[in-house]
Amino acid sequence: MTKLTRVVSVVAAASMVATAFVAAAVPSQAAATKTLVIATDVPLQGSSFDSNDSTNKAIALYLKSIGGKVGKYSITLKYYDDATATAGAWDAGQCAQNAQAHVANKAEIAVIGTYNSGCAKIEVPILNQDPKGPMLMVSQANTNPGLTKSWNPGEPDVYYPTGVRNYARVCTTDDNQGSAAAQFAKSIGVKSVYVLNDTQTYGQGVAQAFTTEAKKDGLNVLSSGPAGQGWDATQSDYTALFQKIAPLNPDMVYFGGIYDNNGGQLLKDKVAVLGDNTKVKLMAPDGFTGYPQFNSDPNAAGAYLTFAGLSNELLVANNPTGAGAKFLASYKKTYGKAPVGSYPIYGVAALQVILAAIAKSDGTRKGVTEAVFSGTGVTIPAAQSVLGKALHISTLTGDTTAKDITVEQIVGGQETTLKAWTVK
Repeated sequence: MTKLTRVVSVVAAASMVATAFVAAAVPSQAAATKTLVIATDVPLQGSSFDSNDSTNKAIALYLKSIGGKVGKYSITLKYYDDATATAGAWDAGQCAQNAQAHVANKAEIAVIGTYNSGCAKIEVPILNQDPKGPMLMVSQANTNPGLTKSWNPGEPDVYYPTGVRNYARVCTTDDNQGSAAAQFAKSIGVKSVYVLNDTQTYGQGVAQAFTTEAKKDGLNVLSSGPAGQGWDATQSDYTALFQKIAPLNPDMVYFGGIYDNNGGQLLKDKVAVLGDNTKVKLMAPDGFTGYPQFNSDPNAAGAYLTFAGLSNELLVANNPTGAGAKFLASYKKTYGKAPVGSYPIYGVAALQVILAAIAKSDGTRKGVTEAVFSGTGVTIPAAQSVLGKALHISTLTGDTTAKDITVEQIVGGQETTLKAWTVK
């Protein structure tokens, strides 16, 4: 199989931007003595391309804005595609190949990614066993709890065969996202809900969290099983599925999964059988955010979404003169439009964590990983963080201490922020 690996020069990635917003995780120095490579590892084919392409552009733009240097090191980027044309989304075999390529590329120091939790569960153990590492991975978008804490049997230890942590993330997890979604559903008067999941790691995890919290909050969960009922992404029609659900008269249907897994057809058949999203409400997690095809689909109008972090709108509203607001303005000026979805700026946050780790290290993979998971770890001060608040990574788990959740609604073909939600 040909590796879908792309190398992009940082110099060509973006136009020169104003330096007003530039606040690196650490100050750079004029003389760089060694070049290190930071990789990104996301799907660059299929429905999630637009959001992930925005993430790569945002990372390149930020790195260019700080002169492509941190401390005594010069930094370049290498882009990996973990999707295949056949799958039209992330592919398990490609994820494994990419992980092996990261380890083999001696210049690579750390990885930003992955986008999908299932892919991370394949790559992290391979990076963990890197003889020169473990090699650090910092995800901007993985939300499955089991990557960092007890969730399913054997987790998270199964991902760290050396016994040393090498994985961190800058967004919160699905135990928080699913709980927030269920609490919000109750707050808008939902009394009964049918839960579906796409049978993948991420979808089952967020659906399980939603189901657990919904039952705890007194909602009538009409589906059976801890994560509800699975939908088969290879099916061409889901009419029979929704005809089975219809007699139960749910107030809401929850789609736990990613839009790539035939979400368009699932949405179409939900509306055809159960009615639009004013008649039977629809809610989905961040696996349905950042997809222009979903947003513009008339069947999606009124659907509720959650995002495991703060949306771009909330980041700007919370701190209009902060590093994040200035960066988003520069992104729009440089590329002519805003980034697609809210995860691109979290990709920049992941880059900030890695740069700070490099600055504290001896420039080796082992040293960069240790900078995150030992001592005081890595903290990006609020004034420098593109997330508008201090970003701290737990040295024990690799999780961010922030538990931000955003609730959105599809209005006028766009993801529209409703509110930030604090898990109760």
